Order: sequence, then structure tokens, then C-alpha cells
Amino acid sequence: QVQLVESGGGVVQAGGSLRVSCAASGRTFSTLTMGWFRQAPGKEREFVAAITRSGLSTNYGDSVRGRFTISRDNAKNTVYLQMNSLKPEDTAVYSCAARTTGGQLSNSSTYDYWGQGTQVTVSS
Repeated sequence: QVQLVESGGGVVQAGGSLRVSCAASGRTFSTLTMGWFRQAPGKEREFVAAITRSGLSTNYGDSVRGRFTISRDNAKNTVYLQMNSLKPEDTAVYSCAARTTGGQLSNSSTYDYWGQGTQVTVSS
């Protein structure tokens, strides 16, 4: 069983930056593909970013590409999401997810484990 704990959410002004983290335990971290998803009130869950086990390949949702960067530190069992040039529409609960199998990185149904989420609020 994999446990995922997010941290680093908060309130930031539009145009600002924030970094959220997700610490994993329960399995060798380097065997996990990691992803970030977000969900705003009244909206469906949206793919944000994903990173492969080695960290050599990343993928981003269209709405965040060029502003957000996903990275991982396998020695610290942690995945990060650096968010720059934040917009009010980025306001959501951000959740990290992990999987041990393959599939489309942006497909939430391919992820086996989920964190509780951390709230990110961008004020205008």
C-alpha cells in the first residue's frame, strides 16, 4: 500500500508562485509513476502533470504547460509541482497520484493511489 501526503498549498496572489510537494511511503518510490491532478468546485478532475519513474519524461495539461514544472527526488521519496504565473483559474484542490502500471499519463483511472489533496487558492 502506498501512502501519499501533499503539502505546500496556500493562498497566493495572481502572478505569484507556489510549490506543492507530495511525500510517498509504503513502496520503493522509484517504481512509481507520479502525477498531479486538480479539482475545482463544481468541475471535473483535471490532469495537471505527470512524471515517469526515472524522471526523464514529463507531461503537462494544456492549461498549465509552460507555467508549471513537475519534478521528483527519488532519494527523498517526494514529487514536486512548481507553479509559476498563477491565475485565479488555477484555484483548486491539488492531489498527487501514483501508479505502478502503464497507460496514458493523463488518465486518472490508471492511477492506483491518491493523496488527500492540498488547497491552492489564487486571488485576483
